[in-house]
Amino acid sequence: MTMSASASVPEEDAKKASVLRGLEHPDASVRVRAALAIGSRPDAGYVAPLIERCRVEPDFSVRETLTWALTRHAADATVPPLVAEVRSDRPRARSQALHTLSKIGDRRAWPVITPALLADSDVEVARTAWRAAAVLVPEGEERALAVELAKRLGWGAHDTQLSLSRALIALGEVMLPLLAAAETDPDPDVRAHAGATVRLWRDPDAGFASAIEEAKRVVALGGQAGGDSGASGSGASGSGEGEGEGEAEGR
Repeated sequence: MTMSASASVPEEDAKKASVLRGLEHPDASVRVRAALAIGSRPDAGYVAPLIERCRVEPDFSVRETLTWALTRHAADATVPPLVAEVRSDRPRARSQALHTLSKIGDRRAWPVITPALLADSDVEVARTAWRAAAVLVPEGEERALAVELAKRLGWGAHDTQLSLSRALIALGEVMLPLLAAAETDPDPDVRAHAGATVRLWRDPDAGFASAIEEAKRVVALGGQAGGDSGASGSGASGSGEGEGEGEAEGR
């Protein structure tokens, strides 16, 4: 090794240390730049510090950049520790790990998506788990997942219900018989949510707010909220993303 090459080693170590310090900086813009720098030059040594920062990062834009930086690393280096993180007792750690796993899209993470996780007591963790599950579900297991998700119909506030509807729609036609059954549920909230999901399936541009209000109106009048749920309509697989209703990602 030449002297210049030898000198570059501590210089490189100093740069890495500086970037890692940036992840802890009180200014969110500095933390974003640090995460961008890490993602631009992936190194397995960065994975643990990135995940550690995800546990406590309060700023949404920083969390998104941390996730991007992790996706730039090899899945073999990121998936196992992220799966372990999903079992953390910290809700933010669970939620952010699930979000990152959904972005990586490696189905080796699927076993961590348990029924208990889909019904997590923390609403943001549950919502992120639904989204991750819809991405990671192995071929042939979509209906079983839809059964678990359908158990949550009618639960939670507007944004929570929209998250569940999007996850169900992402699974495709396997969810339609379950929605048809839910439209006869004794609980009017379940019937309305099922009907609104069917409407979004048929017309992704309808908007969830209008779909849920129309479904509630039909339920109140004693009708079936979604009409003929067994019909696939146009076969749309969209989720109403363009309706201008921002959904907090819960990370």
